Amino acid sequence: MGRPTVIYLIGETREQDEYGVLQTTKTRRKIFAEVRSVTSSEFFEGGRNGLNPEFSFEIFFAEYKDERTLEYQGKLYGIYRKYWGGSDKIELYAERKGGVNG
Repeated sequence: MGRPTVIYLIGETREQDEYGVLQTTKTRRKIFAEVRSVTSSEFFEGGRNGLNPEFSFEIFFAEYKDERTLEYQGKLYGIYRKYWGGSDKIELYAERKGGVNG
C-alpha cells in the first residue's frame, strides 16, 4: 500500500429558500485516502459500460457520507462505484468526466 494522500469529498445538500426556490449547497471535507490505479479488468469493464475509470480511493468507512464527487490533486472525479467488504475501509471508484469538471 502507498502512503496516505489528501483528497476532498464533495457533497451536496438541497433546501428551499424563503421564496420556495430549491438551492444547492456544496460541502467539501478533507480526508486521507490510499490512492490506486484501477485494475485492467475494472478499466475494461467500465469502458464497456460507458465509464472512464481512473482511480480507486480507499478510505475509512465511517468517513464516507455518500458523496458523489471527490477532488484529487486539484481535479474533480465522479464516484461511479463503491465497494465495502465489511471491514473498516471502503473503496471508491472514480472517473473524470465533463459533467463533473465542466
